[in-house]
Amino acid sequence: MARYDVFNGDADGICALLQLRLATPAESTLITGVKRDIDLLKQVDAAPGDEITVLDVSMDTNRAALDAALAAGAKVTYVDHHFPGEIPSHEKLTAHINTDASCCTSLLVNEMLGGRFLPWAVTAAFGDNLNDAARKAAEPLDLDGKTLDALAHFGVCINYNGYGAALEDLHFHPAELFKALLPYADPCDALADGTGPYATLATGYAEDMAQAEAAELLVDTPAAAALLLPDAPWARRVSGVYGNALANDYPHRAHAVVTASADGTWRISIRAPKRQQSGADALCRRWPTGGGRAGAGGVNALPQGDLESFLADFARHWLVD
Repeated sequence: MARYDVFNGDADGICALLQLRLATPAESTLITGVKRDIDLLKQVDAAPGDEITVLDVSMDTNRAALDAALAAGAKVTYVDHHFPGEIPSHEKLTAHINTDASCCTSLLVNEMLGGRFLPWAVTAAFGDNLNDAARKAAEPLDLDGKTLDALAHFGVCINYNGYGAALEDLHFHPAELFKALLPYADPCDALADGTGPYATLATGYAEDMAQAEAAELLVDTPAAAALLLPDAPWARRVSGVYGNALANDYPHRAHAVVTASADGTWRISIRAPKRQQSGADALCRRWPTGGGRAGAGGVNALPQGDLESFLADFARHWLVD
């Protein structure tokens, strides 16, 4: 029997797995990647009796691989907050799916574990830019404002590490970041450790965000704004967290961060208006390689000639939704 942990390489996926493995330590094969590498379950060559945990990646995207794993006799636990498509009914599948815009995978895991590692769930929710949900979830911890702000920044930094076109763009491979954080039952302990990964992530985040301030404005209306970043590792790293920062600063406006790719396509990160938190997934699924959730989505490889049409669609979308 083999055990596999399949998880998104962002804050939500990493913190969800941290909670589970802190609660139930186990040796497993870790399968992850950059944040947008979500077609992960196909990397598992399932066999009868295998145990597979899947965290924070769309069931809809991974449906064929899920069906194959179940048919092979593997037991699958699937926890996620993205559009799932039709959830199969199978005796070997346990699914915890909630697509509410205020939910993330780590908050679902926190419920499953009865709040045993709540600070990690709070950190993840901040990283996913679910700030209100994070603060509400943190109420039982009775943290002071400074500590809560520190967890928020930690979550943002973990999330920031997941963005990039390839693993080479990242400061840490997500599997290595997970292993580096696993010794800390509480994220506050990781923050206090000057030799841990937080210092590297915080420095990189500050430097990359400073460069993003020079982004070119492509769309500028009261309802929507789109900005252009160049084909550079720092731009790929910052694309998602820059969108989150803009969404927080301008909560009535939708945002698109467009990043040039070396192959001539565009990587696009979308944030719905914070006051609305809906429509991002619907917009992105209209375009090839697009997807996401209600509050945030993206298009992995928009053809170069389609950018003008996409931006027009983006600008119209929240005028009617």
